[in-house]
Amino acid sequence: MQVNIAESWKHILQPEFEKDYFKSLTQFVKEEYSSHTCYPKGNDIFAAFDFCAFNDVKVVIIGQDPYHGVGQANGLCFSVHDTIAHPPSLINIFKELEQDLNIPYPTSGDLSRWAKQGVLLLNATLTVRAHEAGSHQKKGWEKFTDAVISKISSERENVVFLLWGGYAKKKGAKIDTKKHHVLQSGHPSPLSANRGYWFGNKHFSKTNEFLQNQGLDTITW
Repeated sequence: MQVNIAESWKHILQPEFEKDYFKSLTQFVKEEYSSHTCYPKGNDIFAAFDFCAFNDVKVVIIGQDPYHGVGQANGLCFSVHDTIAHPPSLINIFKELEQDLNIPYPTSGDLSRWAKQGVLLLNATLTVRAHEAGSHQKKGWEKFTDAVISKISSERENVVFLLWGGYAKKKGAKIDTKKHHVLQSGHPSPLSANRGYWFGNKHFSKTNEFLQNQGLDTITW
């Protein structure tokens, strides 16, 4: 695995790249990609950082794994390429967006349009083996993404963290809530959403309200 990460993050995260756990992770990912079909494509592993520079981060959304179906994962959590059918969680995200902001359901599932406005779409684990959810968990990615969250928490101010579901909430332990704004709800997956833990959270309008109150540009969701 080439650590081909955007310059704005490179100096921030360089200490992580030099740690033993990250060297082991790099070796594991190289072996997985050479012997199995894995997602996302190698060039997209660090896409979340490519689209959203460190000093531009306004909002962080934390996912769990990349999608593991053919052609789905594009390196941004919950996002798929234009031509790909929207997965169930993304459908529920867009339905909440529609209800919250009274805007039409988006035709494109590519969330790079959010990322370019300062939304860091960060999966806790950045790679996965095809059709095997969770297959690259507990190999070091979680340590790395914890470090990313810690750096944002310590070196930035007034970032909105959207923690959807129990897994994201655990990652939220790294966030200084005195400096940042944290919104929590159930996960947008059908299991959680259909039990009433997702719809009506109004996270999109609440995020923009907070950003506006800080004198920052709002997100065009």
